Amino acid sequence: MKTKEVHIRISEKRFSKLKNYATLKEKTVTQIIEDYIDRLPNTEIDDSDALSPRK
Repeated sequence: MKTKEVHIRISEKRFSKLKNYATLKEKTVTQIIEDYIDRLPNTEIDDSDALSPRK
C-alpha cells in the first residue's frame, strides 16, 4: 500500500489531547486519525471531474 504524508498545524493543546487519547486507546496518533478518516462517508469523484472547471 502506498502512503502519503500530511502535515497539519494544530495547537499544542489539541496535539496533547490527541496524543493522550491515542495513548489511552493504545494506538498511535496516525491510527487515531486514520480511524476517524475511515468513518467519513465515501465521496469518490471521477478523475475527469477533478480536472474540469466548475460550472
